[in-house]
Amino acid sequence: MSLRNDIEMVKEELNSEEKFFEKAVVTERFLKKYKKLIIGSIAGIVVVVGANIAYDINKKSQIQAANETLAQLIQNPEESANVQRLASLSPALHDAWVYSQAIANKDMKALETLQGSKTIIISDLAKYELAQSSKDITKLDDYASRQNAIYADLAIVQSAVMLMNDGKTDQAHQKLATINENSSLYKVARALLHYGVK
Repeated sequence: MSLRNDIEMVKEELNSEEKFFEKAVVTERFLKKYKKLIIGSIAGIVVVVGANIAYDINKKSQIQAANETLAQLIQNPEESANVQRLASLSPALHDAWVYSQAIANKDMKALETLQGSKTIIISDLAKYELAQSSKDITKLDDYASRQNAIYADLAIVQSAVMLMNDGKTDQAHQKLATINENSSLYKVARALLHYGVK
């Protein structure tokens, strides 16, 4: 009985070794067949990871250079070379700098130029500043009617105050009624509606 058990055990071991060698042969064939594809895939992954790392390093150095240039501009705002350098390093930061200088110096020409900025916030702020500085109700209304205008409610309040000063309180009240109750200027609009001249 034990001899049979021993023979069965040996057969099972041989079968398992045979299966192991079969799998090894199949794996070897697979690797030989797809060797170039596997190596190419690994090389591609290494190239992509390397390119991403290089891009991140370049982006960080560009941001640092833009920040250093901005710091130099703060020290000496008249340095046109730094303004040009900032424009090439970070157009959005350049537009923000030009906007801040235009507001500080009340430079309407610079604000007109910034209306076409690719930085949406700067473009919107420049349009608002031009509309409110013109003291023209039509321009304020045009600005307020723009979708996603940052200061839309403020422009409405300003045009309503101008209408009240012109004695057109009914039109002013209609404008103030359009301000949503979620707006931070809702209480101001309600106060003007209640305390404004009728």
